[in-house]
Amino acid sequence: MIGFYLVEVANNNIQDGDHNMGNEFDFPIEPYRIKVVEPIKRLSREEREQKIQQAHFNLFNIAAEDVFIDLLTDSGTSAMSDDQWAGMMKGDESYAGCKNYHHFTESIQSIFGFKHVIPVHQGRVAENILFSTILKKGDYVPNNTHFDTTRANTMHKGGKPVDLIVKEGRDPKSLEPFKGNMDVAALEDFIIEKGKDRIPLVMMTITNNTAAGQPVSMENIKKTSEICRKYGIPFFFDAARFAENAWFIRQREEGYADRSPMEIAREMFSYADGCLMSAKKDGLVNMGGFIACNDDALEEEMTRLLILIEGFRTYGGLAGRDLEAIARGILESLEPDYLEFRIAQVKYLGDRLVENGVPIIQPVGGHAVFVDAGQMFPHIPPSDYPGQALTVALYREGGIRGVEIGGLMFAQKDPVTGKEISPPLELVRLAIPRRVYTNAHLDFVARVCGKINDYRDKLRGFEITYQAKYLRHFTMKLKEKKSAGSTVDAQA
Repeated sequence: MIGFYLVEVANNNIQDGDHNMGNEFDFPIEPYRIKVVEPIKRLSREEREQKIQQAHFNLFNIAAEDVFIDLLTDSGTSAMSDDQWAGMMKGDESYAGCKNYHHFTESIQSIFGFKHVIPVHQGRVAENILFSTILKKGDYVPNNTHFDTTRANTMHKGGKPVDLIVKEGRDPKSLEPFKGNMDVAALEDFIIEKGKDRIPLVMMTITNNTAAGQPVSMENIKKTSEICRKYGIPFFFDAARFAENAWFIRQREEGYADRSPMEIAREMFSYADGCLMSAKKDGLVNMGGFIACNDDALEEEMTRLLILIEGFRTYGGLAGRDLEAIARGILESLEPDYLEFRIAQVKYLGDRLVENGVPIIQPVGGHAVFVDAGQMFPHIPPSDYPGQALTVALYREGGIRGVEIGGLMFAQKDPVTGKEISPPLELVRLAIPRRVYTNAHLDFVARVCGKINDYRDKLRGFEITYQAKYLRHFTMKLKEKKSAGSTVDAQA
């Protein structure tokens, strides 16, 4: 048994101050020290081969204890701070009106500024409750780009998700600083074409997860808000990674270099009517989320549904200790030293991959590095899922778990022919859990990717043998079209 998951002691100061991560360093340095470690293991090549076949080549079916470095998601995988753990000991488990709910609400309102805050146990429940309340069959939901659960929840309620990202966001080689932006001209044209009565809300995902974690500029947020107000359409954020987006605005947008992440976040949300958030990302917790809005009637309707399916208004499917962890963690996520290291560490992995000849989406986004599997494996057609070929190879070679962001996750059926239409890019997301892995772990990931790149021509694609109607990538079963044909082992 070798290696460690690292759990840290966070800097609890949430105010701006002197940064420990300044330009005098050419590599990211953790702004914390390690107090607790968790052993992890690396199976042999033969054991990994057995596990991936037993899982029907679906990485979601691999037991966590059989994964060496887990980059499947940054959702719910963060290491909590000493202050968060201490706060959990103050959990008030009263059924109604627990004191942690009030602290939770105060923390969220201090950042987001919305009148109502409704707790839920995770982000997709927030989507379900909101869309169940306002969406009618045949309605359209424009977004810069929907992620998988947002898209699925929209479709489940009979709605039609519409992606309106700027053209730069569809170009993997573009170096534009805000490739996650909404195409505001296309948004207005769409509203005029379909009619505002068929659009119950406009959403914006910050950062834009599906589009390689690319940020959205403050200017784009303002313009999107102006169009929504012009036509009387509510404007909501998917705010799972709001703190990372605020940091990118500070680093890349003129006029924000001297503003704190807290100030930038407050301005972002001042242009919206509400938000959904999975706190399992920038809330720095393992479970939890919320819906926030200003509309009294909407809040009342959502609360009625919340009580039916999640729990009472003041706990929303969460324990008091979970509410307290969010109340503290969401403030920690805006701490400048934390954010500077967080973004720098993700870029560190991206830089190492490029050095190893691995094609990635650039510039590197906030929470993950997205490998361009379509470019890496041009001999594998999109119908054979080149992204899945890479995720399987990563596990075989190094026990690394990533996730395909391509045809398996986002293919759509042609309404006339019924044939599958592949998305424009075949990607693999290597999502980095917050405050968990060291740069040595990421060096290993880059090395394994480099080895795979050396024999990329030998890899083959997959076909689906079982799939569900919605979110098929979570439960699907696959069959490899041909043996990978490589004897290279990253352990050598």
